[in-house]
Amino acid sequence: MSITLRGGVWHCHFVTPSGKRIRRSLGTGDKKQAQELHDKLKAEAWRVDKIGELPTRTFEECCIRWIREKEHKRSLDDDKTKIEYFLRHFSGRDISTITADQVNEAVSKMVNRKHIQVWESRRDAAIRRGKEPPPYTEKPVSQATKSQHLSFMRSLLKTAANDWGWIKSAPVIKTKKPISKRIRWLTREEAERLIACMPESIKPVVIFALATGLRRSNIIGLEWQQVDMQRKVAWVNPENAKAGKAIGVALNDTACRVLRDQIGKSSRWVFVHTKPSTRPDKTVTPAVRKMRVDDNSAWRIGLAKAGIEDFRFHDLRHTWASWLIQSGVPLSVLQEMGGWESIEMVRRYAHLAPNHLSEHARKIDAIFGNHDTNTTQGENQAGLKLA
Repeated sequence: MSITLRGGVWHCHFVTPSGKRIRRSLGTGDKKQAQELHDKLKAEAWRVDKIGELPTRTFEECCIRWIREKEHKRSLDDDKTKIEYFLRHFSGRDISTITADQVNEAVSKMVNRKHIQVWESRRDAAIRRGKEPPPYTEKPVSQATKSQHLSFMRSLLKTAANDWGWIKSAPVIKTKKPISKRIRWLTREEAERLIACMPESIKPVVIFALATGLRRSNIIGLEWQQVDMQRKVAWVNPENAKAGKAIGVALNDTACRVLRDQIGKSSRWVFVHTKPSTRPDKTVTPAVRKMRVDDNSAWRIGLAKAGIEDFRFHDLRHTWASWLIQSGVPLSVLQEMGGWESIEMVRRYAHLAPNHLSEHARKIDAIFGNHDTNTTQGENQAGLKLA
């Protein structure tokens, strides 16, 4: 008999037409179900060997293998979020039947899930206080979010086709070329006003961000063991850096002054809260605790007080980079200071420092005459007739 009962679970054992021996658990203690699954597996193996059909693979199997093989990927949590979304549309589906149109249709139906979570939190808070819950208004997701989801599905299905051999070919999923990323930066006067208006809990973090250009996650996660005050350096470990490479941070006097003010608050974390806070469930937090990367309450209060709009915390990094470029720092140096993976990511700041083009721009003066800008003259030294 080609199925046997071991430990209360049925197992199968058969040989494919090509001579490959198959042994596996059927995952059930019901003999009838086990026999049906055995017959299905055997028939599938025959079709694969004789007709060249590929075995059926579900979308769940595809996702599980992706997670297992990408376990060291820094953005794996983002992938899991995307998988969670697509499971609503392709759960149980044979991946060979998923088309580009179906993927695009699934993405077109996306709504801003973070917006829903925020509204649910406000609704629950209003109900606890006995107030009228705020009305819900749907907020569409950005084009960038849609492109990221499409790119993930394209990568997943391409891997299934090219690396795993689970499908003959991957559907062609096109994404719109992203528009150049925004560069929003502050003038010196705006920065001074912003710092002055920031609540004391977050003010050191804002100043440190403007002084070093570090990302918020790297600042909030900074530990004292990553800081050498004598040498005036700090570093971000590779596992915490976006590009996956260690970042060395040269600490200027402003950054050092901020760090000195934090000494004694926590033995591990550089930036911490020092006052207790009440949670939504009425419990009280410890006075000294690590800051949260996703806590924007104090940040929004400071922005509103300073009267600064359309400005995100990450724009402090843009501000730092813009100031350095305008001060004459070369792009290659800025790339190393900021820990950017490629020079292309730094070139978006190049337009802020066109000084290196001035010498070339002055070449046109030779055509109009060295310093003669009197356009009332009919002809200059170069013979160019001016209107």
